[in-house]
Amino acid sequence: MIESGNKKEEYREIKKYWIGRLAKCGGRNSYEKTGFYCKKAICFSCITRGNGFHPKEYTHVCFRFGYTKRTMLFELESITIGVGNTNWGAPDNECVFILKLGKCIKKNESKDSTEFQPKNS
Repeated sequence: MIESGNKKEEYREIKKYWIGRLAKCGGRNSYEKTGFYCKKAICFSCITRGNGFHPKEYTHVCFRFGYTKRTMLFELESITIGVGNTNWGAPDNECVFILKLGKCIKKNESKDSTEFQPKNS
């Protein structure tokens, strides 16, 4: 559905691994590294209880078809938290990370690439 352009969002569980990949704090409470201070040192609590979610600033996301070299590169419009569309694979009534996809930039059958590409600082 992503490849055809019908699915405009991708979902990830709010778990330690994805907090580390998608949150600026990376699951650690560090003002020096992030420029903000979480009210609580537990990232999951901050995210789910409304103390704030500070996403890393990615511009693109690359999806890989299993262990093949086939990939699709999309613009990443935003990373938010909310209840996703169950028709697109989100769990029922559960908060998840929502990756809002923009236009497809590139489809590739043979080149390796990373999953996320950060903004230039």
